[in-house]
Amino acid sequence: MADTRSLERRTPAERPLSPHLQIYKPTLTMMMSIVHRITGGALYFGTLLVAWWLIAATSPTAYARFQWFAGSWIHHLLGGVRHLIWDTGRGFGPSEREWLVAANLIGSIAITVLLWIFVLLTMGVS
Repeated sequence: MADTRSLERRTPAERPLSPHLQIYKPTLTMMMSIVHRITGGALYFGTLLVAWWLIAATSPTAYARFQWFAGSWIHHLLGGVRHLIWDTGRGFGPSEREWLVAANLIGSIAITVLLWIFVLLTMGVS
C-alpha cells in the first residue's frame, strides 16, 4: 500500500490555484466580453423600459428618451452574433478574435448612429 503520510506533510505551493485578474493584460477581446455581460444584464432589466417606450411611442419625444437604450441593445446584439460565430468553432485565431471584436465595436456604433438618423428623418426633428 502506498504511503500517504508524505503527501499530507507537503506544504502547498505559494502561488494562486487559478489565474487571477492581476496577471492578465487587458485586451480588447476581454474588455468587449465584459461589456457584453454588462449590457446583457442592463438589457435584461431594461425590458420594462421597452414596454414603457412602446406605451409612450405616441409622443414625438419618446424616441429621444429611448435613444440611449438602443445603443446598448445593438451592441449586445452584435456581441451575441460574435459569440454565435465562436460557438461554431470559428474565429478563435488571435487576428480573427481581434477582427471580430473591432467589427462588433465599430458596427454597433455605426448601426446606432444610422438608426438615430433614420428615426430623426422619418419622425422629423422637433
